[in-house]
Amino acid sequence: MKAITHLAAFALAGSALVSTAFSKELEGWSTDLEKAFAAAKKEDKAVLVEFTGSDWCPPCIAMRKNVFSKKAFVKEASKDFILVELDFPNGDKALKKKNQPYAEKYKIEGFPTVILFDAEGKEFDRFFASQYPKVDEFLDHLDKALEKKDLL
Repeated sequence: MKAITHLAAFALAGSALVSTAFSKELEGWSTDLEKAFAAAKKEDKAVLVEFTGSDWCPPCIAMRKNVFSKKAFVKEASKDFILVELDFPNGDKALKKKNQPYAEKYKIEGFPTVILFDAEGKEFDRFFASQYPKVDEFLDHLDKALEKKDLL
């Protein structure tokens, strides 16, 4: 009986660690696009939306690990953007179903796709995140995209 109790305690502690680690990866990111657009208007920022398959898409997993979860990225990108992750995980059918209308609305053809919107919801750039696999490269692209948007 003691072994079962210890095993249960170990399993519970392990799952708590996993969920804590996962939530930290998303620190600074929203999962609600409508709230993000409202915040963008209020804060006069653009919106960066990443469409990801966090548990099945190798480039998505790499981008989260190497760019999107990095404090330096979140800090810098958040100066000009409200960050939104729309996830389509195979392991969470409800979340995948909830986000599916966005994939259809924005005609997402692959993952990880990033779309940049102005505060009014007008798209001004779209690209595959994996084109910029390092924090500095990704931030440089965001700066250039903002410059182009401002010239329009």
